[in-house]
Amino acid sequence: MPSYRVTLAIGALAAGTTPDAVLPAAARLVAEHAVVEAQDVRLLRGVPCAVVRFESEDDATAVVVRDATVHGLRDVVEIRSDVVTRRDGARWIPVA
Repeated sequence: MPSYRVTLAIGALAAGTTPDAVLPAAARLVAEHAVVEAQDVRLLRGVPCAVVRFESEDDATAVVVRDATVHGLRDVVEIRSDVVTRRDGARWIPVA
């Protein structure tokens, strides 16, 4: 099964939300729809990003996972941008 990842650029946190709560929340939301393979926090161009890698049947299903994750986080954190990528050999190819 193909491997995908959703990368969420994190902005402002809602009152009462701690920074260390964002990644586990994102991973839980992904896990409602797919098998989570890994989770990580990265700085991309100085912006903190939550990255969750998961298995999905196809690109369309991976986009649904991304949409559900972004929707589920909307009350706790500002998502500045989001992208889904699919693993193709050693590269990650943007899907949406």
